[in-house]
Amino acid sequence: MVTTKRSPFRSDALRNKVVLVTGGGSGIGYEITKQLLVHGCAGAVICGRREPFLRRSSHLLSTETGQPCSYQVCDVRQPPQCRDAVAYAVQHFGQLDLVVNCAAGNFLAQAKELSPKGFATVLAIDTLGTYNMSHAAFPALQARSQDTANTEGIIINISATLQCPATHWQTHASAAKAAVDSLTRSLALEWGPEQIRVVGIAPGPIANTPGTTKLAPSTTTTTTTTGTTSRRSSTRHTTDHDHEARIAQGIPLGRLGTATEIGHAAVFLATSHYTTGTTLIVDGGQWLYKPPLVPKHMVSQLSRKVEAQSRQQAPTTSRL
Repeated sequence: MVTTKRSPFRSDALRNKVVLVTGGGSGIGYEITKQLLVHGCAGAVICGRREPFLRRSSHLLSTETGQPCSYQVCDVRQPPQCRDAVAYAVQHFGQLDLVVNCAAGNFLAQAKELSPKGFATVLAIDTLGTYNMSHAAFPALQARSQDTANTEGIIINISATLQCPATHWQTHASAAKAAVDSLTRSLALEWGPEQIRVVGIAPGPIANTPGTTKLAPSTTTTTTTTGTTSRRSSTRHTTDHDHEARIAQGIPLGRLGTATEIGHAAVFLATSHYTTGTTLIVDGGQWLYKPPLVPKHMVSQLSRKVEAQSRQQAPTTSRL
């Protein structure tokens, strides 16, 4: 694991903006909120379903950043609660400039064992939740975009790379996130004339976050040894380091990402004024990864051998 580099952005890059973050009480959502506040946001509202959790997180964010962070209990599956959260942000801070849709539900499940209810629940949180909050925030974002001192409203949808092209045991989440990516493009197209930008971030495996913990859990291996007079079993527990090293084998950059790096991606998109309708993949190249067909140290040798063989390979014919 590398230490996250210092931010390349100005500390006042988002000066005077107010942000609402769904799923902002933990993991990636928490760190995105923190980075937006560190980079100048005048205030934040984090949303979720657990009030004690939100209360603690909002206090920590305010303490760490020196900027006001409040919270609103909100189930994004319920449009009235989304409208209430937006109204609270506008009433509490006087405006709303930026919405981050980070609330998500997920778990490992084989498709044959995944109930229709479980499938629908993930789509309701991820896809409908993203639409519900975006739709609820539209009037406030439109009002800010028409203010001569503020030229745009911004929506950032947190997606994934599970659907690129597919991931085992993630039928539900892959469908939900593919729909979120589509929403990002469609809303950017329709709301662009209103000066509302809609963009996305697709994180890869991020260390120390609930998502990575749930989707790539550490494993326990039991080894059984049978002797002539005894039978012995031993259990080996993988450490966090072993677990991360195993995941990193499928990432070209060789490591898991950090939540701070996703936060910096959010700052970039929030300040990239001519960018809309695109989803930024931040995964260390994981979605590109394929196991090499030939070991690295044998590439040159085998290439020369295969080249010679291919020159002698003549076409074959068969009887019609």
